[in-house]
Amino acid sequence: MSANSGATQEVAAESARPDFEAIFHAYYARVARLIARVVRDPGRAEELAVEVFWKLSRRPQAQGERVGGWLYRTAVRAALYDLRRDARRERFAHLLRRDERPPDPEELRSAAEERRQVRAVLAHIEPRQAEMILLRATGLSYEETAAAMGMNPASVGTLLSRAQQAFRKEYIKRYGER
Repeated sequence: MSANSGATQEVAAESARPDFEAIFHAYYARVARLIARVVRDPGRAEELAVEVFWKLSRRPQAQGERVGGWLYRTAVRAALYDLRRDARRERFAHLLRRDERPPDPEELRSAAEERRQVRAVLAHIEPRQAEMILLRATGLSYEETAAAMGMNPASVGTLLSRAQQAFRKEYIKRYGER
């Protein structure tokens, strides 16, 4: 093979791959919103979304026809990792703050407490189940959820139901019935 034909094949392979910039413009806002719903910090969500696209740029094989699913799944994993990292940090910070008095219950808003509880439960159930719950909670269809999770769309309903049951069981175990 000549050097010229190798360069021609490389150019052909580059043109066959979807344009990274087009993928970025098509998916960035949705990926950032997905992450923001988990981490509840729009600035941090944008940082994580950029990291997701950086990972995509480093994995040309992921830039095929299933790029949307790859992005959503990677975004959920990044958000969950960030959530777990914060939970670990809070756990260790709590050990250092033993002398502080607990916050006054009137200062805590019930909605913020419920979000914290949901995040804690999501951090402790199986990651795949947490991913499914988060993907569906962001409004993805069963087909989009299946693509993101790399599974058969016919399995999504059953697996989602099991994930919700696991969430409910862990929530009740931690916080009791509501």
